[in-house]
Amino acid sequence: MSSQLIYFSDPMCSWCWGFSPVIADVQERFGFALPIRLIMGGLRPGTTTPMTDEARAELRGHWRQVTEASGQPFGQHALSMSGFVYDTDPAARAVVLVRKAAPGKALAFLTALQRAFYVDGADVTDLEVLAGFAAAFGLDRGTFLEAMRTEEAKQETWRDYAISQKAGVTGFPTLVMGPRPDGAYVPITRGFAPAETVLSAIGGLLEVLGTA
Repeated sequence: MSSQLIYFSDPMCSWCWGFSPVIADVQERFGFALPIRLIMGGLRPGTTTPMTDEARAELRGHWRQVTEASGQPFGQHALSMSGFVYDTDPAARAVVLVRKAAPGKALAFLTALQRAFYVDGADVTDLEVLAGFAAAFGLDRGTFLEAMRTEEAKQETWRDYAISQKAGVTGFPTLVMGPRPDGAYVPITRGFAPAETVLSAIGGLLEVLGTA
């Protein structure tokens, strides 16, 4: 059985935004020989309570840590939206629909949503906004918007969350690789790690599996 990487991520996870150049390096380095399966982890799906000032201040602290570790930039627009509800489900659902319609574009779409939210302050909880990004990736805006509102799309997204939970993923980003001959998957990183660490770990495991 061919090896693959499974990337558990979320479009509104700041550490996943920090990890986005790393996963891009992985894709460039290993290409089609080691495909990346993208799974939405479900960071805060279904949140209904607007963010408090305390929560905004806490997030700013997290974002500074991500910048220090990864160099990824953050704007402040996202935290200035009045009454903003940090519901990660719509953006995750959008990634799932793009993954279904255009699998080769899913990872780039995820990164585009992350940049839009963290740097530009776009409201990626808004279905109209998400449909606009999907259109920029070549999908029909109206068809995408209609699909976003279906129960089928919601259930497919929550199946991703269930896969993540069943795999024992407790934080994002998480990257695993396999299967080994015994069918098991091996963690590459649980949480942020720099590119050199991740690439080295993948290369070493490929050698062990005899597929390098």
